[in-house]
Amino acid sequence: MTAFTNRVFGCAIVKAINANYNADFTHQPRTLPDGTVYATDKAFKYSIRNYLTDQYSDEVVFFYKRLNNSMVPLSLAETYTHVFSDFGKAQKPDVLKNLLGCIDIKLFGATFAAKEGDTKINLSIHGPVQINHGINRFPNNEIYSEQIMSPFRNPKDKPEGAKEDQATTLGQQSKLREGHYVHHFSINPKNLDDVRGLIENPPELTSDDINKLKEAMRYGVSYFDSAAKAGTDNELLLWVQLKPGSKKVLPVFTEFISIERQNGKAVIDFSGLKGLLAKVSEEIEGLEAHYIPEQTIVKNLPENTKHIHLTTEEEISKNG
Repeated sequence: MTAFTNRVFGCAIVKAINANYNADFTHQPRTLPDGTVYATDKAFKYSIRNYLTDQYSDEVVFFYKRLNNSMVPLSLAETYTHVFSDFGKAQKPDVLKNLLGCIDIKLFGATFAAKEGDTKINLSIHGPVQINHGINRFPNNEIYSEQIMSPFRNPKDKPEGAKEDQATTLGQQSKLREGHYVHHFSINPKNLDDVRGLIENPPELTSDDINKLKEAMRYGVSYFDSAAKAGTDNELLLWVQLKPGSKKVLPVFTEFISIERQNGKAVIDFSGLKGLLAKVSEEIEGLEAHYIPEQTIVKNLPENTKHIHLTTEEEISKNG
């Protein structure tokens, strides 16, 4: 397979309408101190891992919950034994090589610190793909809560003097009225060079790995269809691939993007980013914007941007 060596910068935008894309431990949408709604990078990475696990059974996704026969999550050492071989007999070079063969670790890196019996192995792998927290770039951060009723009573809640509680349990759920989370990301394949140099014939980041990553970045959130995530979808993927050998470093895209709603469509304006990309145009090999034009208007991207339908993957006419 062809090694992937280009540096990439971009952003993935996740749309949430009456939804809770990434709740905190109180089940509220996460907010910054100023009230801006955000999501952790872990939420987006989980959608990628979940998509790759379901769609590519030939790939090993290591950092993914697995349960034993008692429905208890496996430990790190137990997961290694389940996926590869007995961790208690593992040697550090073999562990490193096996981990680098897992697509999620090859992409995102890993901190692996496991102990079983006399075997103790600590590894730190700096992944090529770095994903930032997703910040809501829609001007409103309207969170609302609503009560919901369970069909079951709580046996612990009994009115004084009553033999048993006669009411079903009330609960509460909170959602964001509308949000457009912008996750900036960068890819630097050279991040793997140090650990790959420690073993013979190490796995490498390939173009096939990157194609699967792009696919999961386009579809992963929409694919993860659950009651909690209902109303949350992939909205746009902007992919800025630099030329081979380019060492140009671009800033985080998030603050350069603004989003509003006009005539029922989300309008994503890249005017703050357009000038920056123009200044480094000679370093750029390709620009792609993946979105659904029936729902989204994209404005102020460079003229050489290739516009691609997020669902059909067909090239579409440019907006704005």
